[in-house]
Amino acid sequence: MKRVVSISLGSSARDHRVQREILGEQFIIERIGTDGDMDKAIKMFNDLDGKVDAFGLGGIDLYLYAGKKRYLLRDAKKIIKNINKTPIVDGSGLKNTLERRAIRHVNQKINLKDKKILMVCALDRFGMAEALKDIGAELLIGDLIFGLGIPVPLKSLDALHNIAQIIMPVVSRLPFKLLYPTGNKQEESRDKYSKYYQWADIIAGDFHYIKRYLPSNLKNKIVITNTVTTSDIDLLKQRGLNKLITTTPEFRGRSFGTNVMEAILVTLLDKPLDEIRVSDYLNILREIDFEPRLEEFNQDYLIK
Repeated sequence: MKRVVSISLGSSARDHRVQREILGEQFIIERIGTDGDMDKAIKMFNDLDGKVDAFGLGGIDLYLYAGKKRYLLRDAKKIIKNINKTPIVDGSGLKNTLERRAIRHVNQKINLKDKKILMVCALDRFGMAEALKDIGAELLIGDLIFGLGIPVPLKSLDALHNIAQIIMPVVSRLPFKLLYPTGNKQEESRDKYSKYYQWADIIAGDFHYIKRYLPSNLKNKIVITNTVTTSDIDLLKQRGLNKLITTTPEFRGRSFGTNVMEAILVTLLDKPLDEIRVSDYLNILREIDFEPRLEEFNQDYLIK
């Protein structure tokens, strides 16, 4: 029996545990939240190091990406610095593979070309953002809005890359809780920045960023995300969402984060992390045949 554990700075209210067979292997897959307590997360990682098959680092990214440049987040480095037996991943390998593939798959069902898409944080979902750009979607990039609270939308990935070169050397050293909702803040939602949501046909990216300022009316909107719980889905339904697409599949009512899914793939590949290539992820994804999950809440609505 393989065991994959995601330890997250997020809320423990979102914890989940399932048993699942994947490519003939039995897995126990767990997500454990530490309610924003970094010391607790560090202790848990240290206690389980060498006792599980792979770790997912949840609720925080190890790196943020802008084009070919990546920025190491100081707080994430603190959490994993003493882990030396169990491989640990933050989901970036899948954000660059599975999510690109998922966008192409979605585009076969829903024409994304020329759609207005609010990308809440492109530095976090660089593969998704680049795939949407390549398809010809009209992007509004919300990294400054949702990450730093600066109400300045960006209209291109090039603009984001230029700004990232200036601000990320400083931002990457800030306490992560200033950049992203952790702990109980993941359960909060307040209506702010509604004009950006209402402009969009589609809202895409990390669900905690989406939820943080979720407007009361999502009629005729589509959300492309992952890591949603049944209560998250109920919230989206209540606000009138038309379609929900998750880039990772559903496991017993829950779509896990990319860090969890990448940890599963690392376990199946059974190779040192520094030897795993993009082609390895792509090949095993084809074997598993993970497909995006699509839920329609209003069957009468059709995208124009």
